[in-house]
Amino acid sequence: LSKHFEDSNVPAVLPKYLPGDWKGAFVLLVMVFVLSSFLDNIAAALIGGAMAHTVFRGKVHIGYLAAIVAASNAGGSGSVVGDTTTTMMWISGVSPLSVLHAYVAAAVALVVCGIPAALQQHKYSPIMKYEPGAQVDWARVGIVAFILVTAIVANVYVNVLHGDIADRFPFIGVAVVLAVLVAVPLRKPDWSVLPEATKGTIFLLSLVTCASMMPVEKLPAASWQSAMTLGFVSAVFDNIPLTALALKQGGFDWGMLAYTVGFGGSMIWFGSSAGVAISNMYPEAKNAGRWLVHGWHVTLAYVVGFFVLLAVLGWQPTPKRGDLPLTPKAPVNAPAVPAR
Repeated sequence: LSKHFEDSNVPAVLPKYLPGDWKGAFVLLVMVFVLSSFLDNIAAALIGGAMAHTVFRGKVHIGYLAAIVAASNAGGSGSVVGDTTTTMMWISGVSPLSVLHAYVAAAVALVVCGIPAALQQHKYSPIMKYEPGAQVDWARVGIVAFILVTAIVANVYVNVLHGDIADRFPFIGVAVVLAVLVAVPLRKPDWSVLPEATKGTIFLLSLVTCASMMPVEKLPAASWQSAMTLGFVSAVFDNIPLTALALKQGGFDWGMLAYTVGFGGSMIWFGSSAGVAISNMYPEAKNAGRWLVHGWHVTLAYVVGFFVLLAVLGWQPTPKRGDLPLTPKAPVNAPAVPAR
């Protein structure tokens, strides 16, 4: 998908519309954030990586790669179609409105990490100047749009009408594969990217499998402190099994949890699916030490965003569909308490 987008020449045309200094790099991160809100954090990160590869002439700072992952995870944190973890919450009965307030923290985090990352990238390799003559391959643009729309429709259809079986079969993945195959007669995909992508996929599935063996009773009681801690844990433990454990336990503020396990996974390259995907495109990113050192602003942004959310909205635990209310209601015929 990202190779189709890169070969469409849309990234080559972007400098015509982006600011020429560090603000252009920041606007690109904002675009990734917005894309992730209605696509998926993996797709948004890959498209962001493809854009960065072109507009920065293949020289992308590792701190900026961390920011691309952070922007994609932040953008998906408040949308049930924007991240695997929020989709899991939706499947389990959490209302889409119960994760929406994650954007309070996510927007703050985007600014806190996005500006330093944009400055890093501008110093390392400024955005290229627009060169007239680049022709957009609209057929490839149409293929990208077709694949993404197919994924969104499959996601919404399955979760709205068949939520009871949504987690029993990879409906979205199969829909994307079929969309890619249907588009082959129009433009042939670059199959050469599959071997390296397969390695990343096996690595990610291995992480998820190992992490899923953790017993649910080992999780701390639901609270804002445990939600914040889970964000740091997700950087090394992968956020998918952590979310599954939290859903089994219940009692969380789902918007806060969506932000912590989503954005928190950006702090190390293998902490989220988007990070693994970006690292397949940029192998030099597969270095946890360099990611932490050059992507220091992601950790700072995580903490600042979290405490802004806590200060503005506080801890708001909500039940899942079918769960008992978290605050028991008084009986209808209960005697009124006399006023003093």
